Amino acid sequence: MPVYIALLRAVNVGGTGPLPMAELKAICEGLGFSDVKTYIQSGNVLFRSDEAEKVVEERLDDALGKTMRKRPGVMVRSRKELDKIATDAPFPEAQPNFLLVYFLPEKAPGDALETMVAPDGEEAKLAGREIYVHYPNGSGRSKLKLPALKPGTSRNLNTVRKLAAMAAALEDGD
Repeated sequence: MPVYIALLRAVNVGGTGPLPMAELKAICEGLGFSDVKTYIQSGNVLFRSDEAEKVVEERLDDALGKTMRKRPGVMVRSRKELDKIATDAPFPEAQPNFLLVYFLPEKAPGDALETMVAPDGEEAKLAGREIYVHYPNGSGRSKLKLPALKPGTSRNLNTVRKLAAMAAALEDGD
């Protein structure tokens, strides 16, 4: 059974509101997902499901919308996709916590970076449904403007690597 990683947008970090990870786990189990595991409080959950990625994404977003009164936005990736995202990270000189991966609901247009305003020397790279952004001074006070990031959710490279390792352990546990 495939292993999926779901990344919730704006959960427990602003925007959508609080969601205890125990509740997220219970929602996933209620949807019939198995081997459910959460990671940190920012809306990361791993599980198994025989359903297609888009079906899983829609069902989880809908269930969360009923619980939270607003659909947060859910980006789902397979274990292999997450491995590739972690392995293919550009900007090798970047500290992993200063390199954010923005997970988007669909592939960004090829010209998405043309409107970028990066006053602090931020760098970005498109990669399918992800945009990597290196924040040389950290993302906290950055004045970066990049509209293509709005529908997505971000995780730093350390978190992406941890989620990839957790997904591999879950899948290899077969």
